[in-house]
Amino acid sequence: MPVRLPADAELPLLRARVSDLADRALVVGDPGRAARVAERLDDMRQLAVNREYHVYAGTWKGVPVTVASHGVGGAGAAVCFEELARGGVTRIIRSGTAGGMQPEIVDGAIVVATGAVRADGVSHQLVPTEFPAIATPELTVALKAGAASSGLDVHSGVVLTGDMFYPSDVITGVDLPLWQRAGVVAVEMEAATLFVIAALHGIETGGVFAIDGNPLAAADVAMGDYDPYREIVVQAVDAALTAALDVLVS
Repeated sequence: MPVRLPADAELPLLRARVSDLADRALVVGDPGRAARVAERLDDMRQLAVNREYHVYAGTWKGVPVTVASHGVGGAGAAVCFEELARGGVTRIIRSGTAGGMQPEIVDGAIVVATGAVRADGVSHQLVPTEFPAIATPELTVALKAGAASSGLDVHSGVVLTGDMFYPSDVITGVDLPLWQRAGVVAVEMEAATLFVIAALHGIETGGVFAIDGNPLAAADVAMGDYDPYREIVVQAVDAALTAALDVLVS
């Protein structure tokens, strides 16, 4: 049975009190991005700061929400997702950046995940390999519609979740061309972990991502010219966050 903590408990690593959490949470990797999202909320207050986990509370369109950062990669992110679920959160949406995996999915586009390939290092320690990592269909449909209202190029499909960011000259790691041929639309680092943990706790979940490059189309395959701070990416990040917040409270 999923663990639920009492209202007066403090989450061990997020360090927020359960009673301060809303039942809806937006999660992002970057603590700085969490702070910028929190500034968009009404009645915002910071609940806790510990390691990579920065947690905020506020309201969006009159509905209480929690915003939390989870850092980079599935292992640390799993701590955030698990503690939010144990704290009574019933809907978690992840918004972040990702690399496009199809030729037409390039910088400035938005991808909504329908599910994720479990190439992370965490989910296989939680459930067998055959267990799928799937987003909640209703949230996926709503995220796609919300992102489309931005006027940006929007795609949806299965994303690839892996632990490696910079490629190695020794071992190639995840076979990106193989997953491209399989129709995977983007690659990122935490969605599969979130989708599995959400399933284990019986909560709703989704993922919406701003595309900051395409590793299979990049001239520099070693990613020496990677720059996620260009204006075209910033616009997509803002649009993805707005869609996530709107669907979170819908």
